[in-house]
Amino acid sequence: MDPHTAADFTVDNVEKALHQLYYDPNIENKNLAQKWLMQAQVSPQAWQFCWVLLRPEKVPEIQYFGASALHTKISRYWGDIPTEQYNTLKTQLFSQIARFASGSKIVLTRLCVALASLALNMMPEAWPGAVSEMVHMFQEEGGEVDGRARCLALLELLTVLPEEFQTSRLPQYRKGQVRGALGREWTAVYPLLQQLLRQPDSPPLVKARVLKCLSSWVLLDVPLNESEGLVEACFTALSDPELFDTAVEAIVNTISQPDSQRYVDTLLKLVPQVLQLQEQLRDAIRNGDMETSHGICRIAVSLGENHSRALLEQVEHWQSFLALVNMIMFCTGIPGHYPVNETTSSLTLTFWYTLQDDIMSFEAEKQAVYLQVYRPVYFQLVDVLLHKAQFPTDEEYASWSSDEKEQFRIYRSVVDISDTLMYVYEMLGAELLSNLYDKLGRLLTNTEQTTTWQHTEALLYGFQSIAETIDVNYSDVIPGLIGLIPRININNVQLADTVMFTIGALAEWLADHPVMLSSVLPLVLQALGNPDLSVSSVSTLKKICRECKYDLPPYASNIVAVSQEVLIKQIHKTSQCMWLMQALGFLLSALPVEEILRNLHSLITPYIQQLEKLAEETPNPSNKLAIIHILGLLSNLFTTLDITKQEEESGENAPPIKSVPPQTGPNPVVVVLQQVFALIQTVLSKWLNDSQVVEAVCAIFEKSVKTLLHDFAPMVSQLSEMLGQMYSTIPQASALDLTRQMVHIFASQTNDFPPIKALFELVTSVTLTIFQQGPRDHPDIVDSFMQLQAQALKRKPDLFLSESLDVKAVFHCGVLSLKFPEAPTVKSTCLFFTELIPHCADIPPVAQVVQEDGKLLLLAVLEAIGGQSSRSLMDQFAEVLFCLNKHCFALLTVWLKEALRSPGFPSSRVSLEQKDTFSQQVLRERLNKRRVKDIVKEFTLVCRGLHGTEYAADY
Repeated sequence: MDPHTAADFTVDNVEKALHQLYYDPNIENKNLAQKWLMQAQVSPQAWQFCWVLLRPEKVPEIQYFGASALHTKISRYWGDIPTEQYNTLKTQLFSQIARFASGSKIVLTRLCVALASLALNMMPEAWPGAVSEMVHMFQEEGGEVDGRARCLALLELLTVLPEEFQTSRLPQYRKGQVRGALGREWTAVYPLLQQLLRQPDSPPLVKARVLKCLSSWVLLDVPLNESEGLVEACFTALSDPELFDTAVEAIVNTISQPDSQRYVDTLLKLVPQVLQLQEQLRDAIRNGDMETSHGICRIAVSLGENHSRALLEQVEHWQSFLALVNMIMFCTGIPGHYPVNETTSSLTLTFWYTLQDDIMSFEAEKQAVYLQVYRPVYFQLVDVLLHKAQFPTDEEYASWSSDEKEQFRIYRSVVDISDTLMYVYEMLGAELLSNLYDKLGRLLTNTEQTTTWQHTEALLYGFQSIAETIDVNYSDVIPGLIGLIPRININNVQLADTVMFTIGALAEWLADHPVMLSSVLPLVLQALGNPDLSVSSVSTLKKICRECKYDLPPYASNIVAVSQEVLIKQIHKTSQCMWLMQALGFLLSALPVEEILRNLHSLITPYIQQLEKLAEETPNPSNKLAIIHILGLLSNLFTTLDITKQEEESGENAPPIKSVPPQTGPNPVVVVLQQVFALIQTVLSKWLNDSQVVEAVCAIFEKSVKTLLHDFAPMVSQLSEMLGQMYSTIPQASALDLTRQMVHIFASQTNDFPPIKALFELVTSVTLTIFQQGPRDHPDIVDSFMQLQAQALKRKPDLFLSESLDVKAVFHCGVLSLKFPEAPTVKSTCLFFTELIPHCADIPPVAQVVQEDGKLLLLAVLEAIGGQSSRSLMDQFAEVLFCLNKHCFALLTVWLKEALRSPGFPSSRVSLEQKDTFSQQVLRERLNKRRVKDIVKEFTLVCRGLHGTEYAADY
């Protein structure tokens, strides 16, 4: 069906298009039909064809389209309907709904939505008492439609009315009026719903619709005390399995309305009704009926969570609220393992946060009273949570799917149990740790009873959750805990993992109590050899080496030996090998230079030998991976090997006895890099066109430069030369990023400046050649190039005074890069211009190019604002505009006038008047950058035709 003239929107054509949409196998024909039907639906002819499509002989799909067209016309084109037609339209809709009451359900719903839209547009003046009239119309006897069908049609109409209000496009002032009018109509709805729910002979389907209707009306903030009787009836409905789910939704929706906390008396009446569900809850759990237990738990939690403050304040009812809290505790500890045979416990956890926040927000005296009642409850909560965190038996765990295991891991850690424990610590404090320690001590010293590893693991896990984020350095139970750890019989991977993570969480404490290192370090080194404990053992060693490095020299040779052994045996995956190298970097940083060099030699030699062998081989995929792995190990080692920190560290971590004399001579990292430099060049020469190998080489130097800073100076000229050769042969983004790092650190050093200047000029001219050949295929190079230019302007603007630098060409490349579709590239380019423009004042070549070609930049910026670039980049373009305004005001005034005079630029959607306003607003703001961003956002919406639409709301 092709879109033609309005005359084509006939009943026959609509039916043909619908046939095409539903039954044509060709997807393009379907899409064409869909487009054409959307046009038909909004055409003036829709008023004629929609009624014909609703005739009884038509099939439901066609009737549905007719009803939808009606709804579209009423909801979106209300202004086109003459006032004198309102009543006719109303009467027609009423009779259609009565006819479809026993017809197709989907058509009935659309007709109800259409009538709801009509009512909302006419209320309150043109149709006062709309809802009462609806109720009255459908309660009248007569016609060939049976009473039950009419009743269901009325309930459908009443249910869609508030829903249609929520999504309607009424202007703001009308929304308030209509909401008020609907609120007043509740008095007509309430008795009807009440009567239908209480009638003994009401069929379950009718009752279910009543409950849905209540759920819909409470969205309008119907006062809780005005729906009290209905909520009671909902509680009664919970005993009927057919109504259970809809009753739960209705109750939860009603008590979750923000307004309902004002009606404390009603809330107090609800508490005993919720408590009465405990028997049903226990039965459901006994019978393994998860849906019922989940529903009851939702009700208890929504009452507790939404109203804990209001209910806490009713001091004389403290016992009934405590009973509700205990009911929620029962739901938290619901039997079974999450997520396999229960999913309810996680629903309850936000309640515990809310209750704690409410208690802690009372003034001191009141708080003390509440704490007396609720501290024991929270201690019980800790027991319940640790019980829920326990692993199932080994056999059961083995039967879980990998997805279930992952969900259980998340439930224990990030989202639920671990976070809740950490939060509860704020209320219970040090006493919580003592409590956990006593339990663990009893478990591990009790010779009578055999304890399961699951029990021990959960208690340790509790400790670890708290120690990971809370400073436990002042807790007096940690020495005891460290003493207990070696007594644990570690016969299981999960337990071993938790032991490791617990030691890792205590790394800062160990730095203050180095004497305890000897009791836990052997456990960590032993675990390093177990591939199943890879993540936990390596991350724990890394934490210990980072936090305790000044206490580790006595253990250093042992740590290095064990690490070397596991690296050679290839026990760990790549990322753990990299962490292990970082750990060794921290460890070596605290040793005297000659020891560092000795250790580095033994650690790196096997890799260097391997690299030499690999460098001779013909490149292939497997030796490429090996090369990248070795280069990665070196760069991770150099990331953390930082001897300059030794002089800076003082105070508790490095007391005078341990202080290391200031290091003399070259930095050990530089010594090693100089030894392997030739080898790296050989590797590069073979792999120059492989971006991953080049990246891995650049990473070694980038990490070293970042860590060593000015100590890297001896390597600057060698590295600059190598980078220049690399980039000239095959340009790659990673070489530009490394150049940027060098410019950042060494551009201001007189001695190191000549090689850096030469390198900067070389990579700039090579990149300009890429621009001449067509840069579209290299957005990453363009991105890195723009960042490099911005960095140069920031650190050493003199670079732009050089005869060898073609400032004009760089400027033009920037203008071209602004039009790239890749957001990161455009961001970097905007950054370049905001660094460049302020130098109009002090760098003549910059002043010259801005004067001659600045208008091109402005045109590119306006084009982007006009709709060429993503809306998410408007802040960056606004910054460039602000910069031009601040530093080239007179020029910008002329350019803006000239540019915006062109018809249809930067968008055909903006008028000359709107362009003038924009121009004046921008030129006025020379100090307030935030304001310019707002002006640009506003203007870009107008240019894109989105102003005042729901899309605009994303801003």
